[in-house]
Amino acid sequence: MSLDGFIGGPDDDFDWIEMDPEMDFGNFLSQFDAVLMGKGTYLLTQKGPGAVMPGMTTYVCSRSLAAEEHPEVRVVDDAIATARELKSKDGKDIWLFGGGLLFRSLMDAKLVDTLELAVMPIALGSGIPLLAPGSRSPKMELIEEKPLAGSAISLTYKIQYS
Repeated sequence: MSLDGFIGGPDDDFDWIEMDPEMDFGNFLSQFDAVLMGKGTYLLTQKGPGAVMPGMTTYVCSRSLAAEEHPEVRVVDDAIATARELKSKDGKDIWLFGGGLLFRSLMDAKLVDTLELAVMPIALGSGIPLLAPGSRSPKMELIEEKPLAGSAISLTYKIQYS
């Protein structure tokens, strides 16, 4: 995210995100067996590498996408029910990949356990917020911080629901 809290620029741009050359993306992805993303994030992935990630099932939360037109992913219309079902099963962690609206709905339903952010050294001024407007978030405990390449920083928080 940017210093001013955006995960995408005003034109859905993300060219400002610095990729850390030292990050072992394969190792990062190995901790998950499911990825949840909103429709907007899913459509953006279609312009690049795509939404399918090895070893993971991709769930796209959308009320308007036709599942038969996107056979490479599972289109679901109820993000909260899907997240609850996935959390109730044995398996690895679930990755919430992009989507401020999806993040808001899952956090409000107390289904997000950890927030991991890579904060980029840029202020965008406008764009897609990390968290859509809504009620106040629960408190969070910082459990890890580490510098990344190019002056970015990784922050990991444990969400503390009351």
